[in-house]
Amino acid sequence: MAIVLGAIADDFTGATDLANNLVRAGMRCVQAIGVPTAETDIGDVDAVVVALKTRSCPSGEAVKESLAALEWLQARGARQIFFKYCSTFDSTDAGNIGPVADALLERLRATQTERLGGTQTVMVPAFPANGRTVYQGHLFVGDRLLNESGMEHHPLNPMTDADLVRFLGRQTPHAVGLAARPVLARGVDVTRAHLRSLAEQGVRHVICDTLDEDDLAVLAEALVDYPLVTGGSGLGQALPEQYRRRGWLDEVSEPGRLSPAAGGALVLSGSCSRATLGQVDHFLEHHPGFALDPLALAEDDSHLTEAMAFAREQLADGAPVLVYASAEPERVREAQAALGVERAGEQVEQAMGQLARTLVDEGVGRLVVAGGETSGAVVSALGIRQLRIGGQIDPGVPWTQAPWPGREAPLSLALKSGNFGAEDFFTRAFTVLEELTAEEGSA
Repeated sequence: MAIVLGAIADDFTGATDLANNLVRAGMRCVQAIGVPTAETDIGDVDAVVVALKTRSCPSGEAVKESLAALEWLQARGARQIFFKYCSTFDSTDAGNIGPVADALLERLRATQTERLGGTQTVMVPAFPANGRTVYQGHLFVGDRLLNESGMEHHPLNPMTDADLVRFLGRQTPHAVGLAARPVLARGVDVTRAHLRSLAEQGVRHVICDTLDEDDLAVLAEALVDYPLVTGGSGLGQALPEQYRRRGWLDEVSEPGRLSPAAGGALVLSGSCSRATLGQVDHFLEHHPGFALDPLALAEDDSHLTEAMAFAREQLADGAPVLVYASAEPERVREAQAALGVERAGEQVEQAMGQLARTLVDEGVGRLVVAGGETSGAVVSALGIRQLRIGGQIDPGVPWTQAPWPGREAPLSLALKSGNFGAEDFFTRAFTVLEELTAEEGSA
């Protein structure tokens, strides 16, 4: 059976974020980890989100992997392709948003040039439910411009320019335009006409202002026939209604049904965002935690051994436990100065992956991971290839499940983007899981 939406996400938490919104909007959705093989069985679903780890890799590698994902999705008959990146537009002047969008559009143009939007795509990073909005092409996080929101301190992709038209213009040789709020406020027909006019002028990429859910609804209706759309997960929550109006979706009573959860509760946090730092502090007020030091990890195995022993001891008591490398920008810079940016990140990712694999093998069955890079490392270490999307913890973050060899209960996994979640996210996530699985288990 052909799928309606095929999505390509540039990191694992972003993929889960989009899949969460699709499920909440009534689509049956599977998240694939990496490009699936020709033999992969995805079951009877409406959407597949292919999670890649291409946000911060060389642009050539990101393009190659994204095109491989596109080929797989096209072979499954996807009506529309969605390139998903972070609602804070995380990237560098060299990419990878522009290069990947260009490559996907070029490949799609080869076979779908007659479709509306066949020579153009849009950039809709906004997620109003999480405080990400765009006005006059400038991205806001809450009431702050992107470059004043804390994202200017991101250890891999520091965001120092909130003007997305200007910023994207440094990533692509093609023209970048704007669909401003006054255009969207006049409705779908005017928005479509504006996009068409920009296309006739040779504008390939259009940054779209978005202040609220009404703007997302206008954009979704205007863009439903585009071969390629790009953005954050906010647009993903608006598109399913348009698919339903076209008769492309069947009604599904429980698109996010999960099985009962079991096993120890562990949080692994590598994100250094302001939101995650607050969540770490809140967790440590109620539960034990162990701070990983990249410099100590680089010296020998003793620091990781200590962390593993601490986690085992706390898990034996039955309470949730946290192991974290989240730190203030000054400490991150110190580690990067001593080890180099790449090696400092690798030390943390390798440690988190090893902790996850060992402790899940020993009985952890409920796992929360914070940070896109950390989530990628953990999921790769666990060898998970497919996730079933369940109920939401906070906007953009659902619980997911994957079968685990030798266990009756699946592994329950929540992959959290660093910037997402309320202050009590780490402590509340496990309570939400109990509520979700208790409801489903008793149904």
